Formats: sequence, structure tokens, C-alpha cells
Amino acid sequence: MINGEVFKKMVRSGCANLTNKKEDINALNVFPVPDGDTGTNMSMTFTSGYENINSTGVSDLSAVAKALSKGLLMGARGNSGVILSQIFRGFYQSIDGKSEIDGQGLADAYANGCKVAYKAVMKPVEGTILTVIREASDYTSHYVSQNPGVSVVEVQQYMVEQAKISLDHTDELLPILAEAGVKDSGGAGLVSVLEGFLAALQDNPIDFASQTSAVSKSALQFENDDNEDGYGYCTEFIMRLNPENIETFKEEKLRNALGKLGNSIVCVRDEDIVKVHVHTLTPGNALNLGQRYGEFIKLKIENMQEQHNTIMNEGSDANKAIAAASNQKEAKQQEYGLIAVASGEGLTQTFKDYRCDYIISGGQTMNPSTQDFIAAIEKMNAKHTFIFPNNSNIILAAQQAKDVLSDYDIVVFPTKTIPQGLAACLSYNPLVDYESNIQAITDGIEHVKSGQVTYAIKDTSIDGITIHEGDFMGLFEKDIKVVEPSSYQATKELIKLMIDDDSELVTIILGEGSDSGDSDQLCSWIEDNYDVEVEVIDGGQAVYSYIVSVE
Repeated sequence: MINGEVFKKMVRSGCANLTNKKEDINALNVFPVPDGDTGTNMSMTFTSGYENINSTGVSDLSAVAKALSKGLLMGARGNSGVILSQIFRGFYQSIDGKSEIDGQGLADAYANGCKVAYKAVMKPVEGTILTVIREASDYTSHYVSQNPGVSVVEVQQYMVEQAKISLDHTDELLPILAEAGVKDSGGAGLVSVLEGFLAALQDNPIDFASQTSAVSKSALQFENDDNEDGYGYCTEFIMRLNPENIETFKEEKLRNALGKLGNSIVCVRDEDIVKVHVHTLTPGNALNLGQRYGEFIKLKIENMQEQHNTIMNEGSDANKAIAAASNQKEAKQQEYGLIAVASGEGLTQTFKDYRCDYIISGGQTMNPSTQDFIAAIEKMNAKHTFIFPNNSNIILAAQQAKDVLSDYDIVVFPTKTIPQGLAACLSYNPLVDYESNIQAITDGIEHVKSGQVTYAIKDTSIDGITIHEGDFMGLFEKDIKVVEPSSYQATKELIKLMIDDDSELVTIILGEGSDSGDSDQLCSWIEDNYDVEVEVIDGGQAVYSYIVSVE
């Protein structure tokens, strides 16, 4: 039987296993861009649920399941994180009011979790985490019906076996997974949780990698090679190679040296420019390594312990965001409130210039949580709230916030790119009526083309296009269309695909470290070859060297 105390041990073990495997799950990214964050998102989501159990101090099974569900709901990040939260929302609903469950009750809980998760997604895609929970729970329910009185351990073991089988077949349902040679990352995250549950039921619970108190662990923590655990520093730098090092510099040599200092390493070269990202306890040593080869153009070091404290302080009690923001309700209510998600100082300021009231920091590699949206909505205190997620992996979290705050009038516009978000803000007019604004914003989103340029972090093949680590890729909407050795050439070729006879305006958004000389050349080339206006924004965004908008 599973009671409250047993379930708490299961949740802890599941959280530990997911957190320990998050980097492996991140590596299952189909596209070879430096934004694989499914493992991190799911780990932070589940950590939020586990932390909420500990902060409430509950011990009854129903109360523990409720605390887990609420913590997951508020801390959900990314599509897989939101779906995971919905699975355990349904799980809780199935055992609500019960002090313990047997094998039948466990199978029923998973079945209801699957049902709720599918309802939460407007257009379910097979070959994903949804397929894994559906097939595993269906087969497990059938197994229990054929074996009355089966134990909870046997049910969980069968659930894990079927989830693994389903995960192994995800690439047969999604051809893009097969071409990339990976299984679905969201499904892999779910399997990690289920494996952790089983280990606890078998009296062999999985612990967090560093063997210290699990309450203080988050998806940001890591161990270095010397077993000295800590959160460390997210260290990033862009450097220009010294002339004498241009011919002899080897990315692999620097990458291996950084590997002795930390993890989450990205090292990519574009002619004489090298971009580096590493999580390390000794950022000074990482900088010293880089300085051997050239001169720093830009540096950024962020303390992940502080990030962790912020996450835990916000997520330890799922009601804190609502409670803190509720103090704003007495303020004068405004007619409209616009919320957008963006990263980079330049982009943040641009959204503000475009009449956006509140910017949630985030995007690729750091998806905001449901709780982040709730806090922003409450703070706005607007009669009508318009949300622009600006990333396909953030839309579900925004939608979930809308569902939580059902008393508010909230419209989540499904903006999947920064250009769509900017077009939406420009289409908004505070002087016209509500319906006119809805239509104008929708039209604005539909009439903008989006392009992005970033670098490849691994060798792969996508849609028949061969990509090598270090290449620069041009993405037109969601598809990789261009692969070139330099970011300038990739951007130029991408723009050729995006501009047509109806195009009037091209906006180039420069990412951090982008060469201003390259952008000047791009502008001159566009003006010489096309009858369009050109605008340049210094966005400062990470991951994407250039974001291109064509209207």
C-alpha cells in the first residue's frame, strides 16, 4: 500500500533521479542549437512540487499529492513541465480524499493523470511525453485488470517497463526524432520520475548526486570533478583571438580544459571570435584559460546560488506569488496590461518602448514558470491582460496561468518568436475598443516573418541538411533552412529566403557579441538589393546572433 509517507519518499526519489539525469535529457535536443532545456525545465518543475510538499509539512496521502500537484502547477516551465504538472494534477484528483492506495488505485491514478494531461493540450502530438504516459498507463490498467490484487510494487514496475518501451518507439511516431537519432526528451524525463518512484517502493530510493540534503537541491546544481558540490557560477565570455592564435586555436582543447572546471560547456568559434559558456565553481580560472588565447569583448558571470535562492524562495509556497501580488489589487485598475517574455537589455527596452507594461525575463534556455506569469498578471491589475510568450515552449505555461486566474480577463496570444511579439505590441492601440485590439494584434502576428541565426553544438542531419558542430544555422520560422560557416553569411542567405515582392520592412535584432561591422554590411547589402526599409535593434539576446523580422 502507498500512504502519505511512502509517497513522499517516492516523490523525493523521483525528483532526485530526474535532477541527476537532467543534462542527459537536455542532450536529447532534436535541433543542434544551444537551447536544450527540457531536462532543466522538468527538473525545476518537479523540484517546485517537492519543495512545496516539504514547506507544507503534510503527511496524509491526499494532502501530499495535493501539495505536489500545486507546487508543480505553479513551478511548471516549458511544455514538458506543464504536461508533467497536469499528469500529477490528474494523479491527485484520482486519490483525493484517500489515506492510502493499492495497486488498482495506483493504476487508476496514472490513467487519470493521462486523461487530464491530454485535455490540457489543444493539439496533442504523438511521439512525445503524452504518448509515453498514455501507452504506459493503458497497458498498466489492462495488466491490473488481468491480475486482481497485484501489489503497488508490481504495478509501478510494470508502469516503468511500459514507459520505457513507449519511449523507445517515440522515434517511430516522430520522424524528426529518428533522423536526429534521439528519443523524446519529455518522455525521457517522465521515465526518470517513474524509475525514481519504483526505486523508493523497492526500498532503494535514489538520492541526489551530491548526497546532501535534497531540500536544497535544484536543477541548477552540479558536482565538479573534485566532488566539491555547489551551485557555482554561470560564466560566459566572448573573446577575439590574438593574431598569433588564429591558425593554431583548437576549440576542442579549450573545451577539454574547461571540462576540468565545470560542466554545461559550450565553445564555438566564428572566424576570430570565440564564444564560451560554462557552469563552474571557479569562474576566475575559466577566464584565465580564455585569456591565454585572446582579448575579451564581453563577460558575464552570474551566481547560480542566488538564482537558486530566488527560485526556492518563490516556489517554496505555491501561494506566495498570489498572496504577495494581491496587495496590488487596491491600486487603481488600468484598462489594458501587456506582458511579454524577452531576454537581453536591448530587447527588454524595445518592448517597453512598444508600450509593453511588464517584461518577464526569459526565453530560450530559461523558460518562465506559471508562477512568474501569475505574479505579473496580479501586479498589472488590469481589466484586460494581453500576454505575448514569444516562444512556443512558453505558451502552455502562460495558458496555465490564465486557467489559474479564472476571474481575470486574460488573452494569451500564441506568439512563438520575438518578431511576432514585437509586431503584436505595435499592433496594440490603447485608444480603440477591446475587440478591435484583439483583431489588430492577431493580424499583426500573422503578417510578420521570423528568422533566427545561431550556432550548432553537435553534428547531425535535419530534413536532409547535414550540419557540423560550429556551423551557423538560419531558421526560417521553425525550420533550419540555411547552414553556413559564418553568422554573417548565414544571416544574408536567410534574408534572401525571407524577403519577397510584398516585403516592406526588415528588422535585424543583434544578439550579444554580434559584430556591428557585419550588421552594417547586412544593412547596406539589403538596401542595395531590395526596395525595403531596414531597422537595426541592439537586442543583446543570448543564443541567437541575429533575429530577423520581415513585414
